[in-house]
Amino acid sequence: MKVLKYIGIVALVFSLTIACKKEHTPEVKTLPVAEAPAKKKELNPDATYAKAEFTIEGMSCAVGCAAKIEKTIAGMDGVKSAKVDFENKIAMVEYDVEEVNPDQLTKTVAKVGEYTVENMKTVEDFSSLE
Repeated sequence: MKVLKYIGIVALVFSLTIACKKEHTPEVKTLPVAEAPAKKKELNPDATYAKAEFTIEGMSCAVGCAAKIEKTIAGMDGVKSAKVDFENKIAMVEYDVEEVNPDQLTKTVAKVGEYTVENMKTVEDFSSLE
């Protein structure tokens, strides 16, 4: 019985020693590179820009919700600037009236997630948020 025990231990040590010294060649995979996002269309300097403020209901966090909504609106053609304030639940957007309308802004916010736009209004100047 002792002999079998010693043979088993020697076999185990031997197999572990051989297994650890075996060199592995890493597998190399080539992944396709994602295409660069399309360059945003240049804004028309002669365009008429309007400023809209509205409340966004349904946001639960500043990073995942507000930032994503802000980035999506800012990426729209014809949008000059977009700011979403999570704490006050307010979005402030400046846009070209020939390319964007309030209905498009509302639909864009809804596409991002389960958010609703309320109290959409055109303003001369944005609210001062502190």
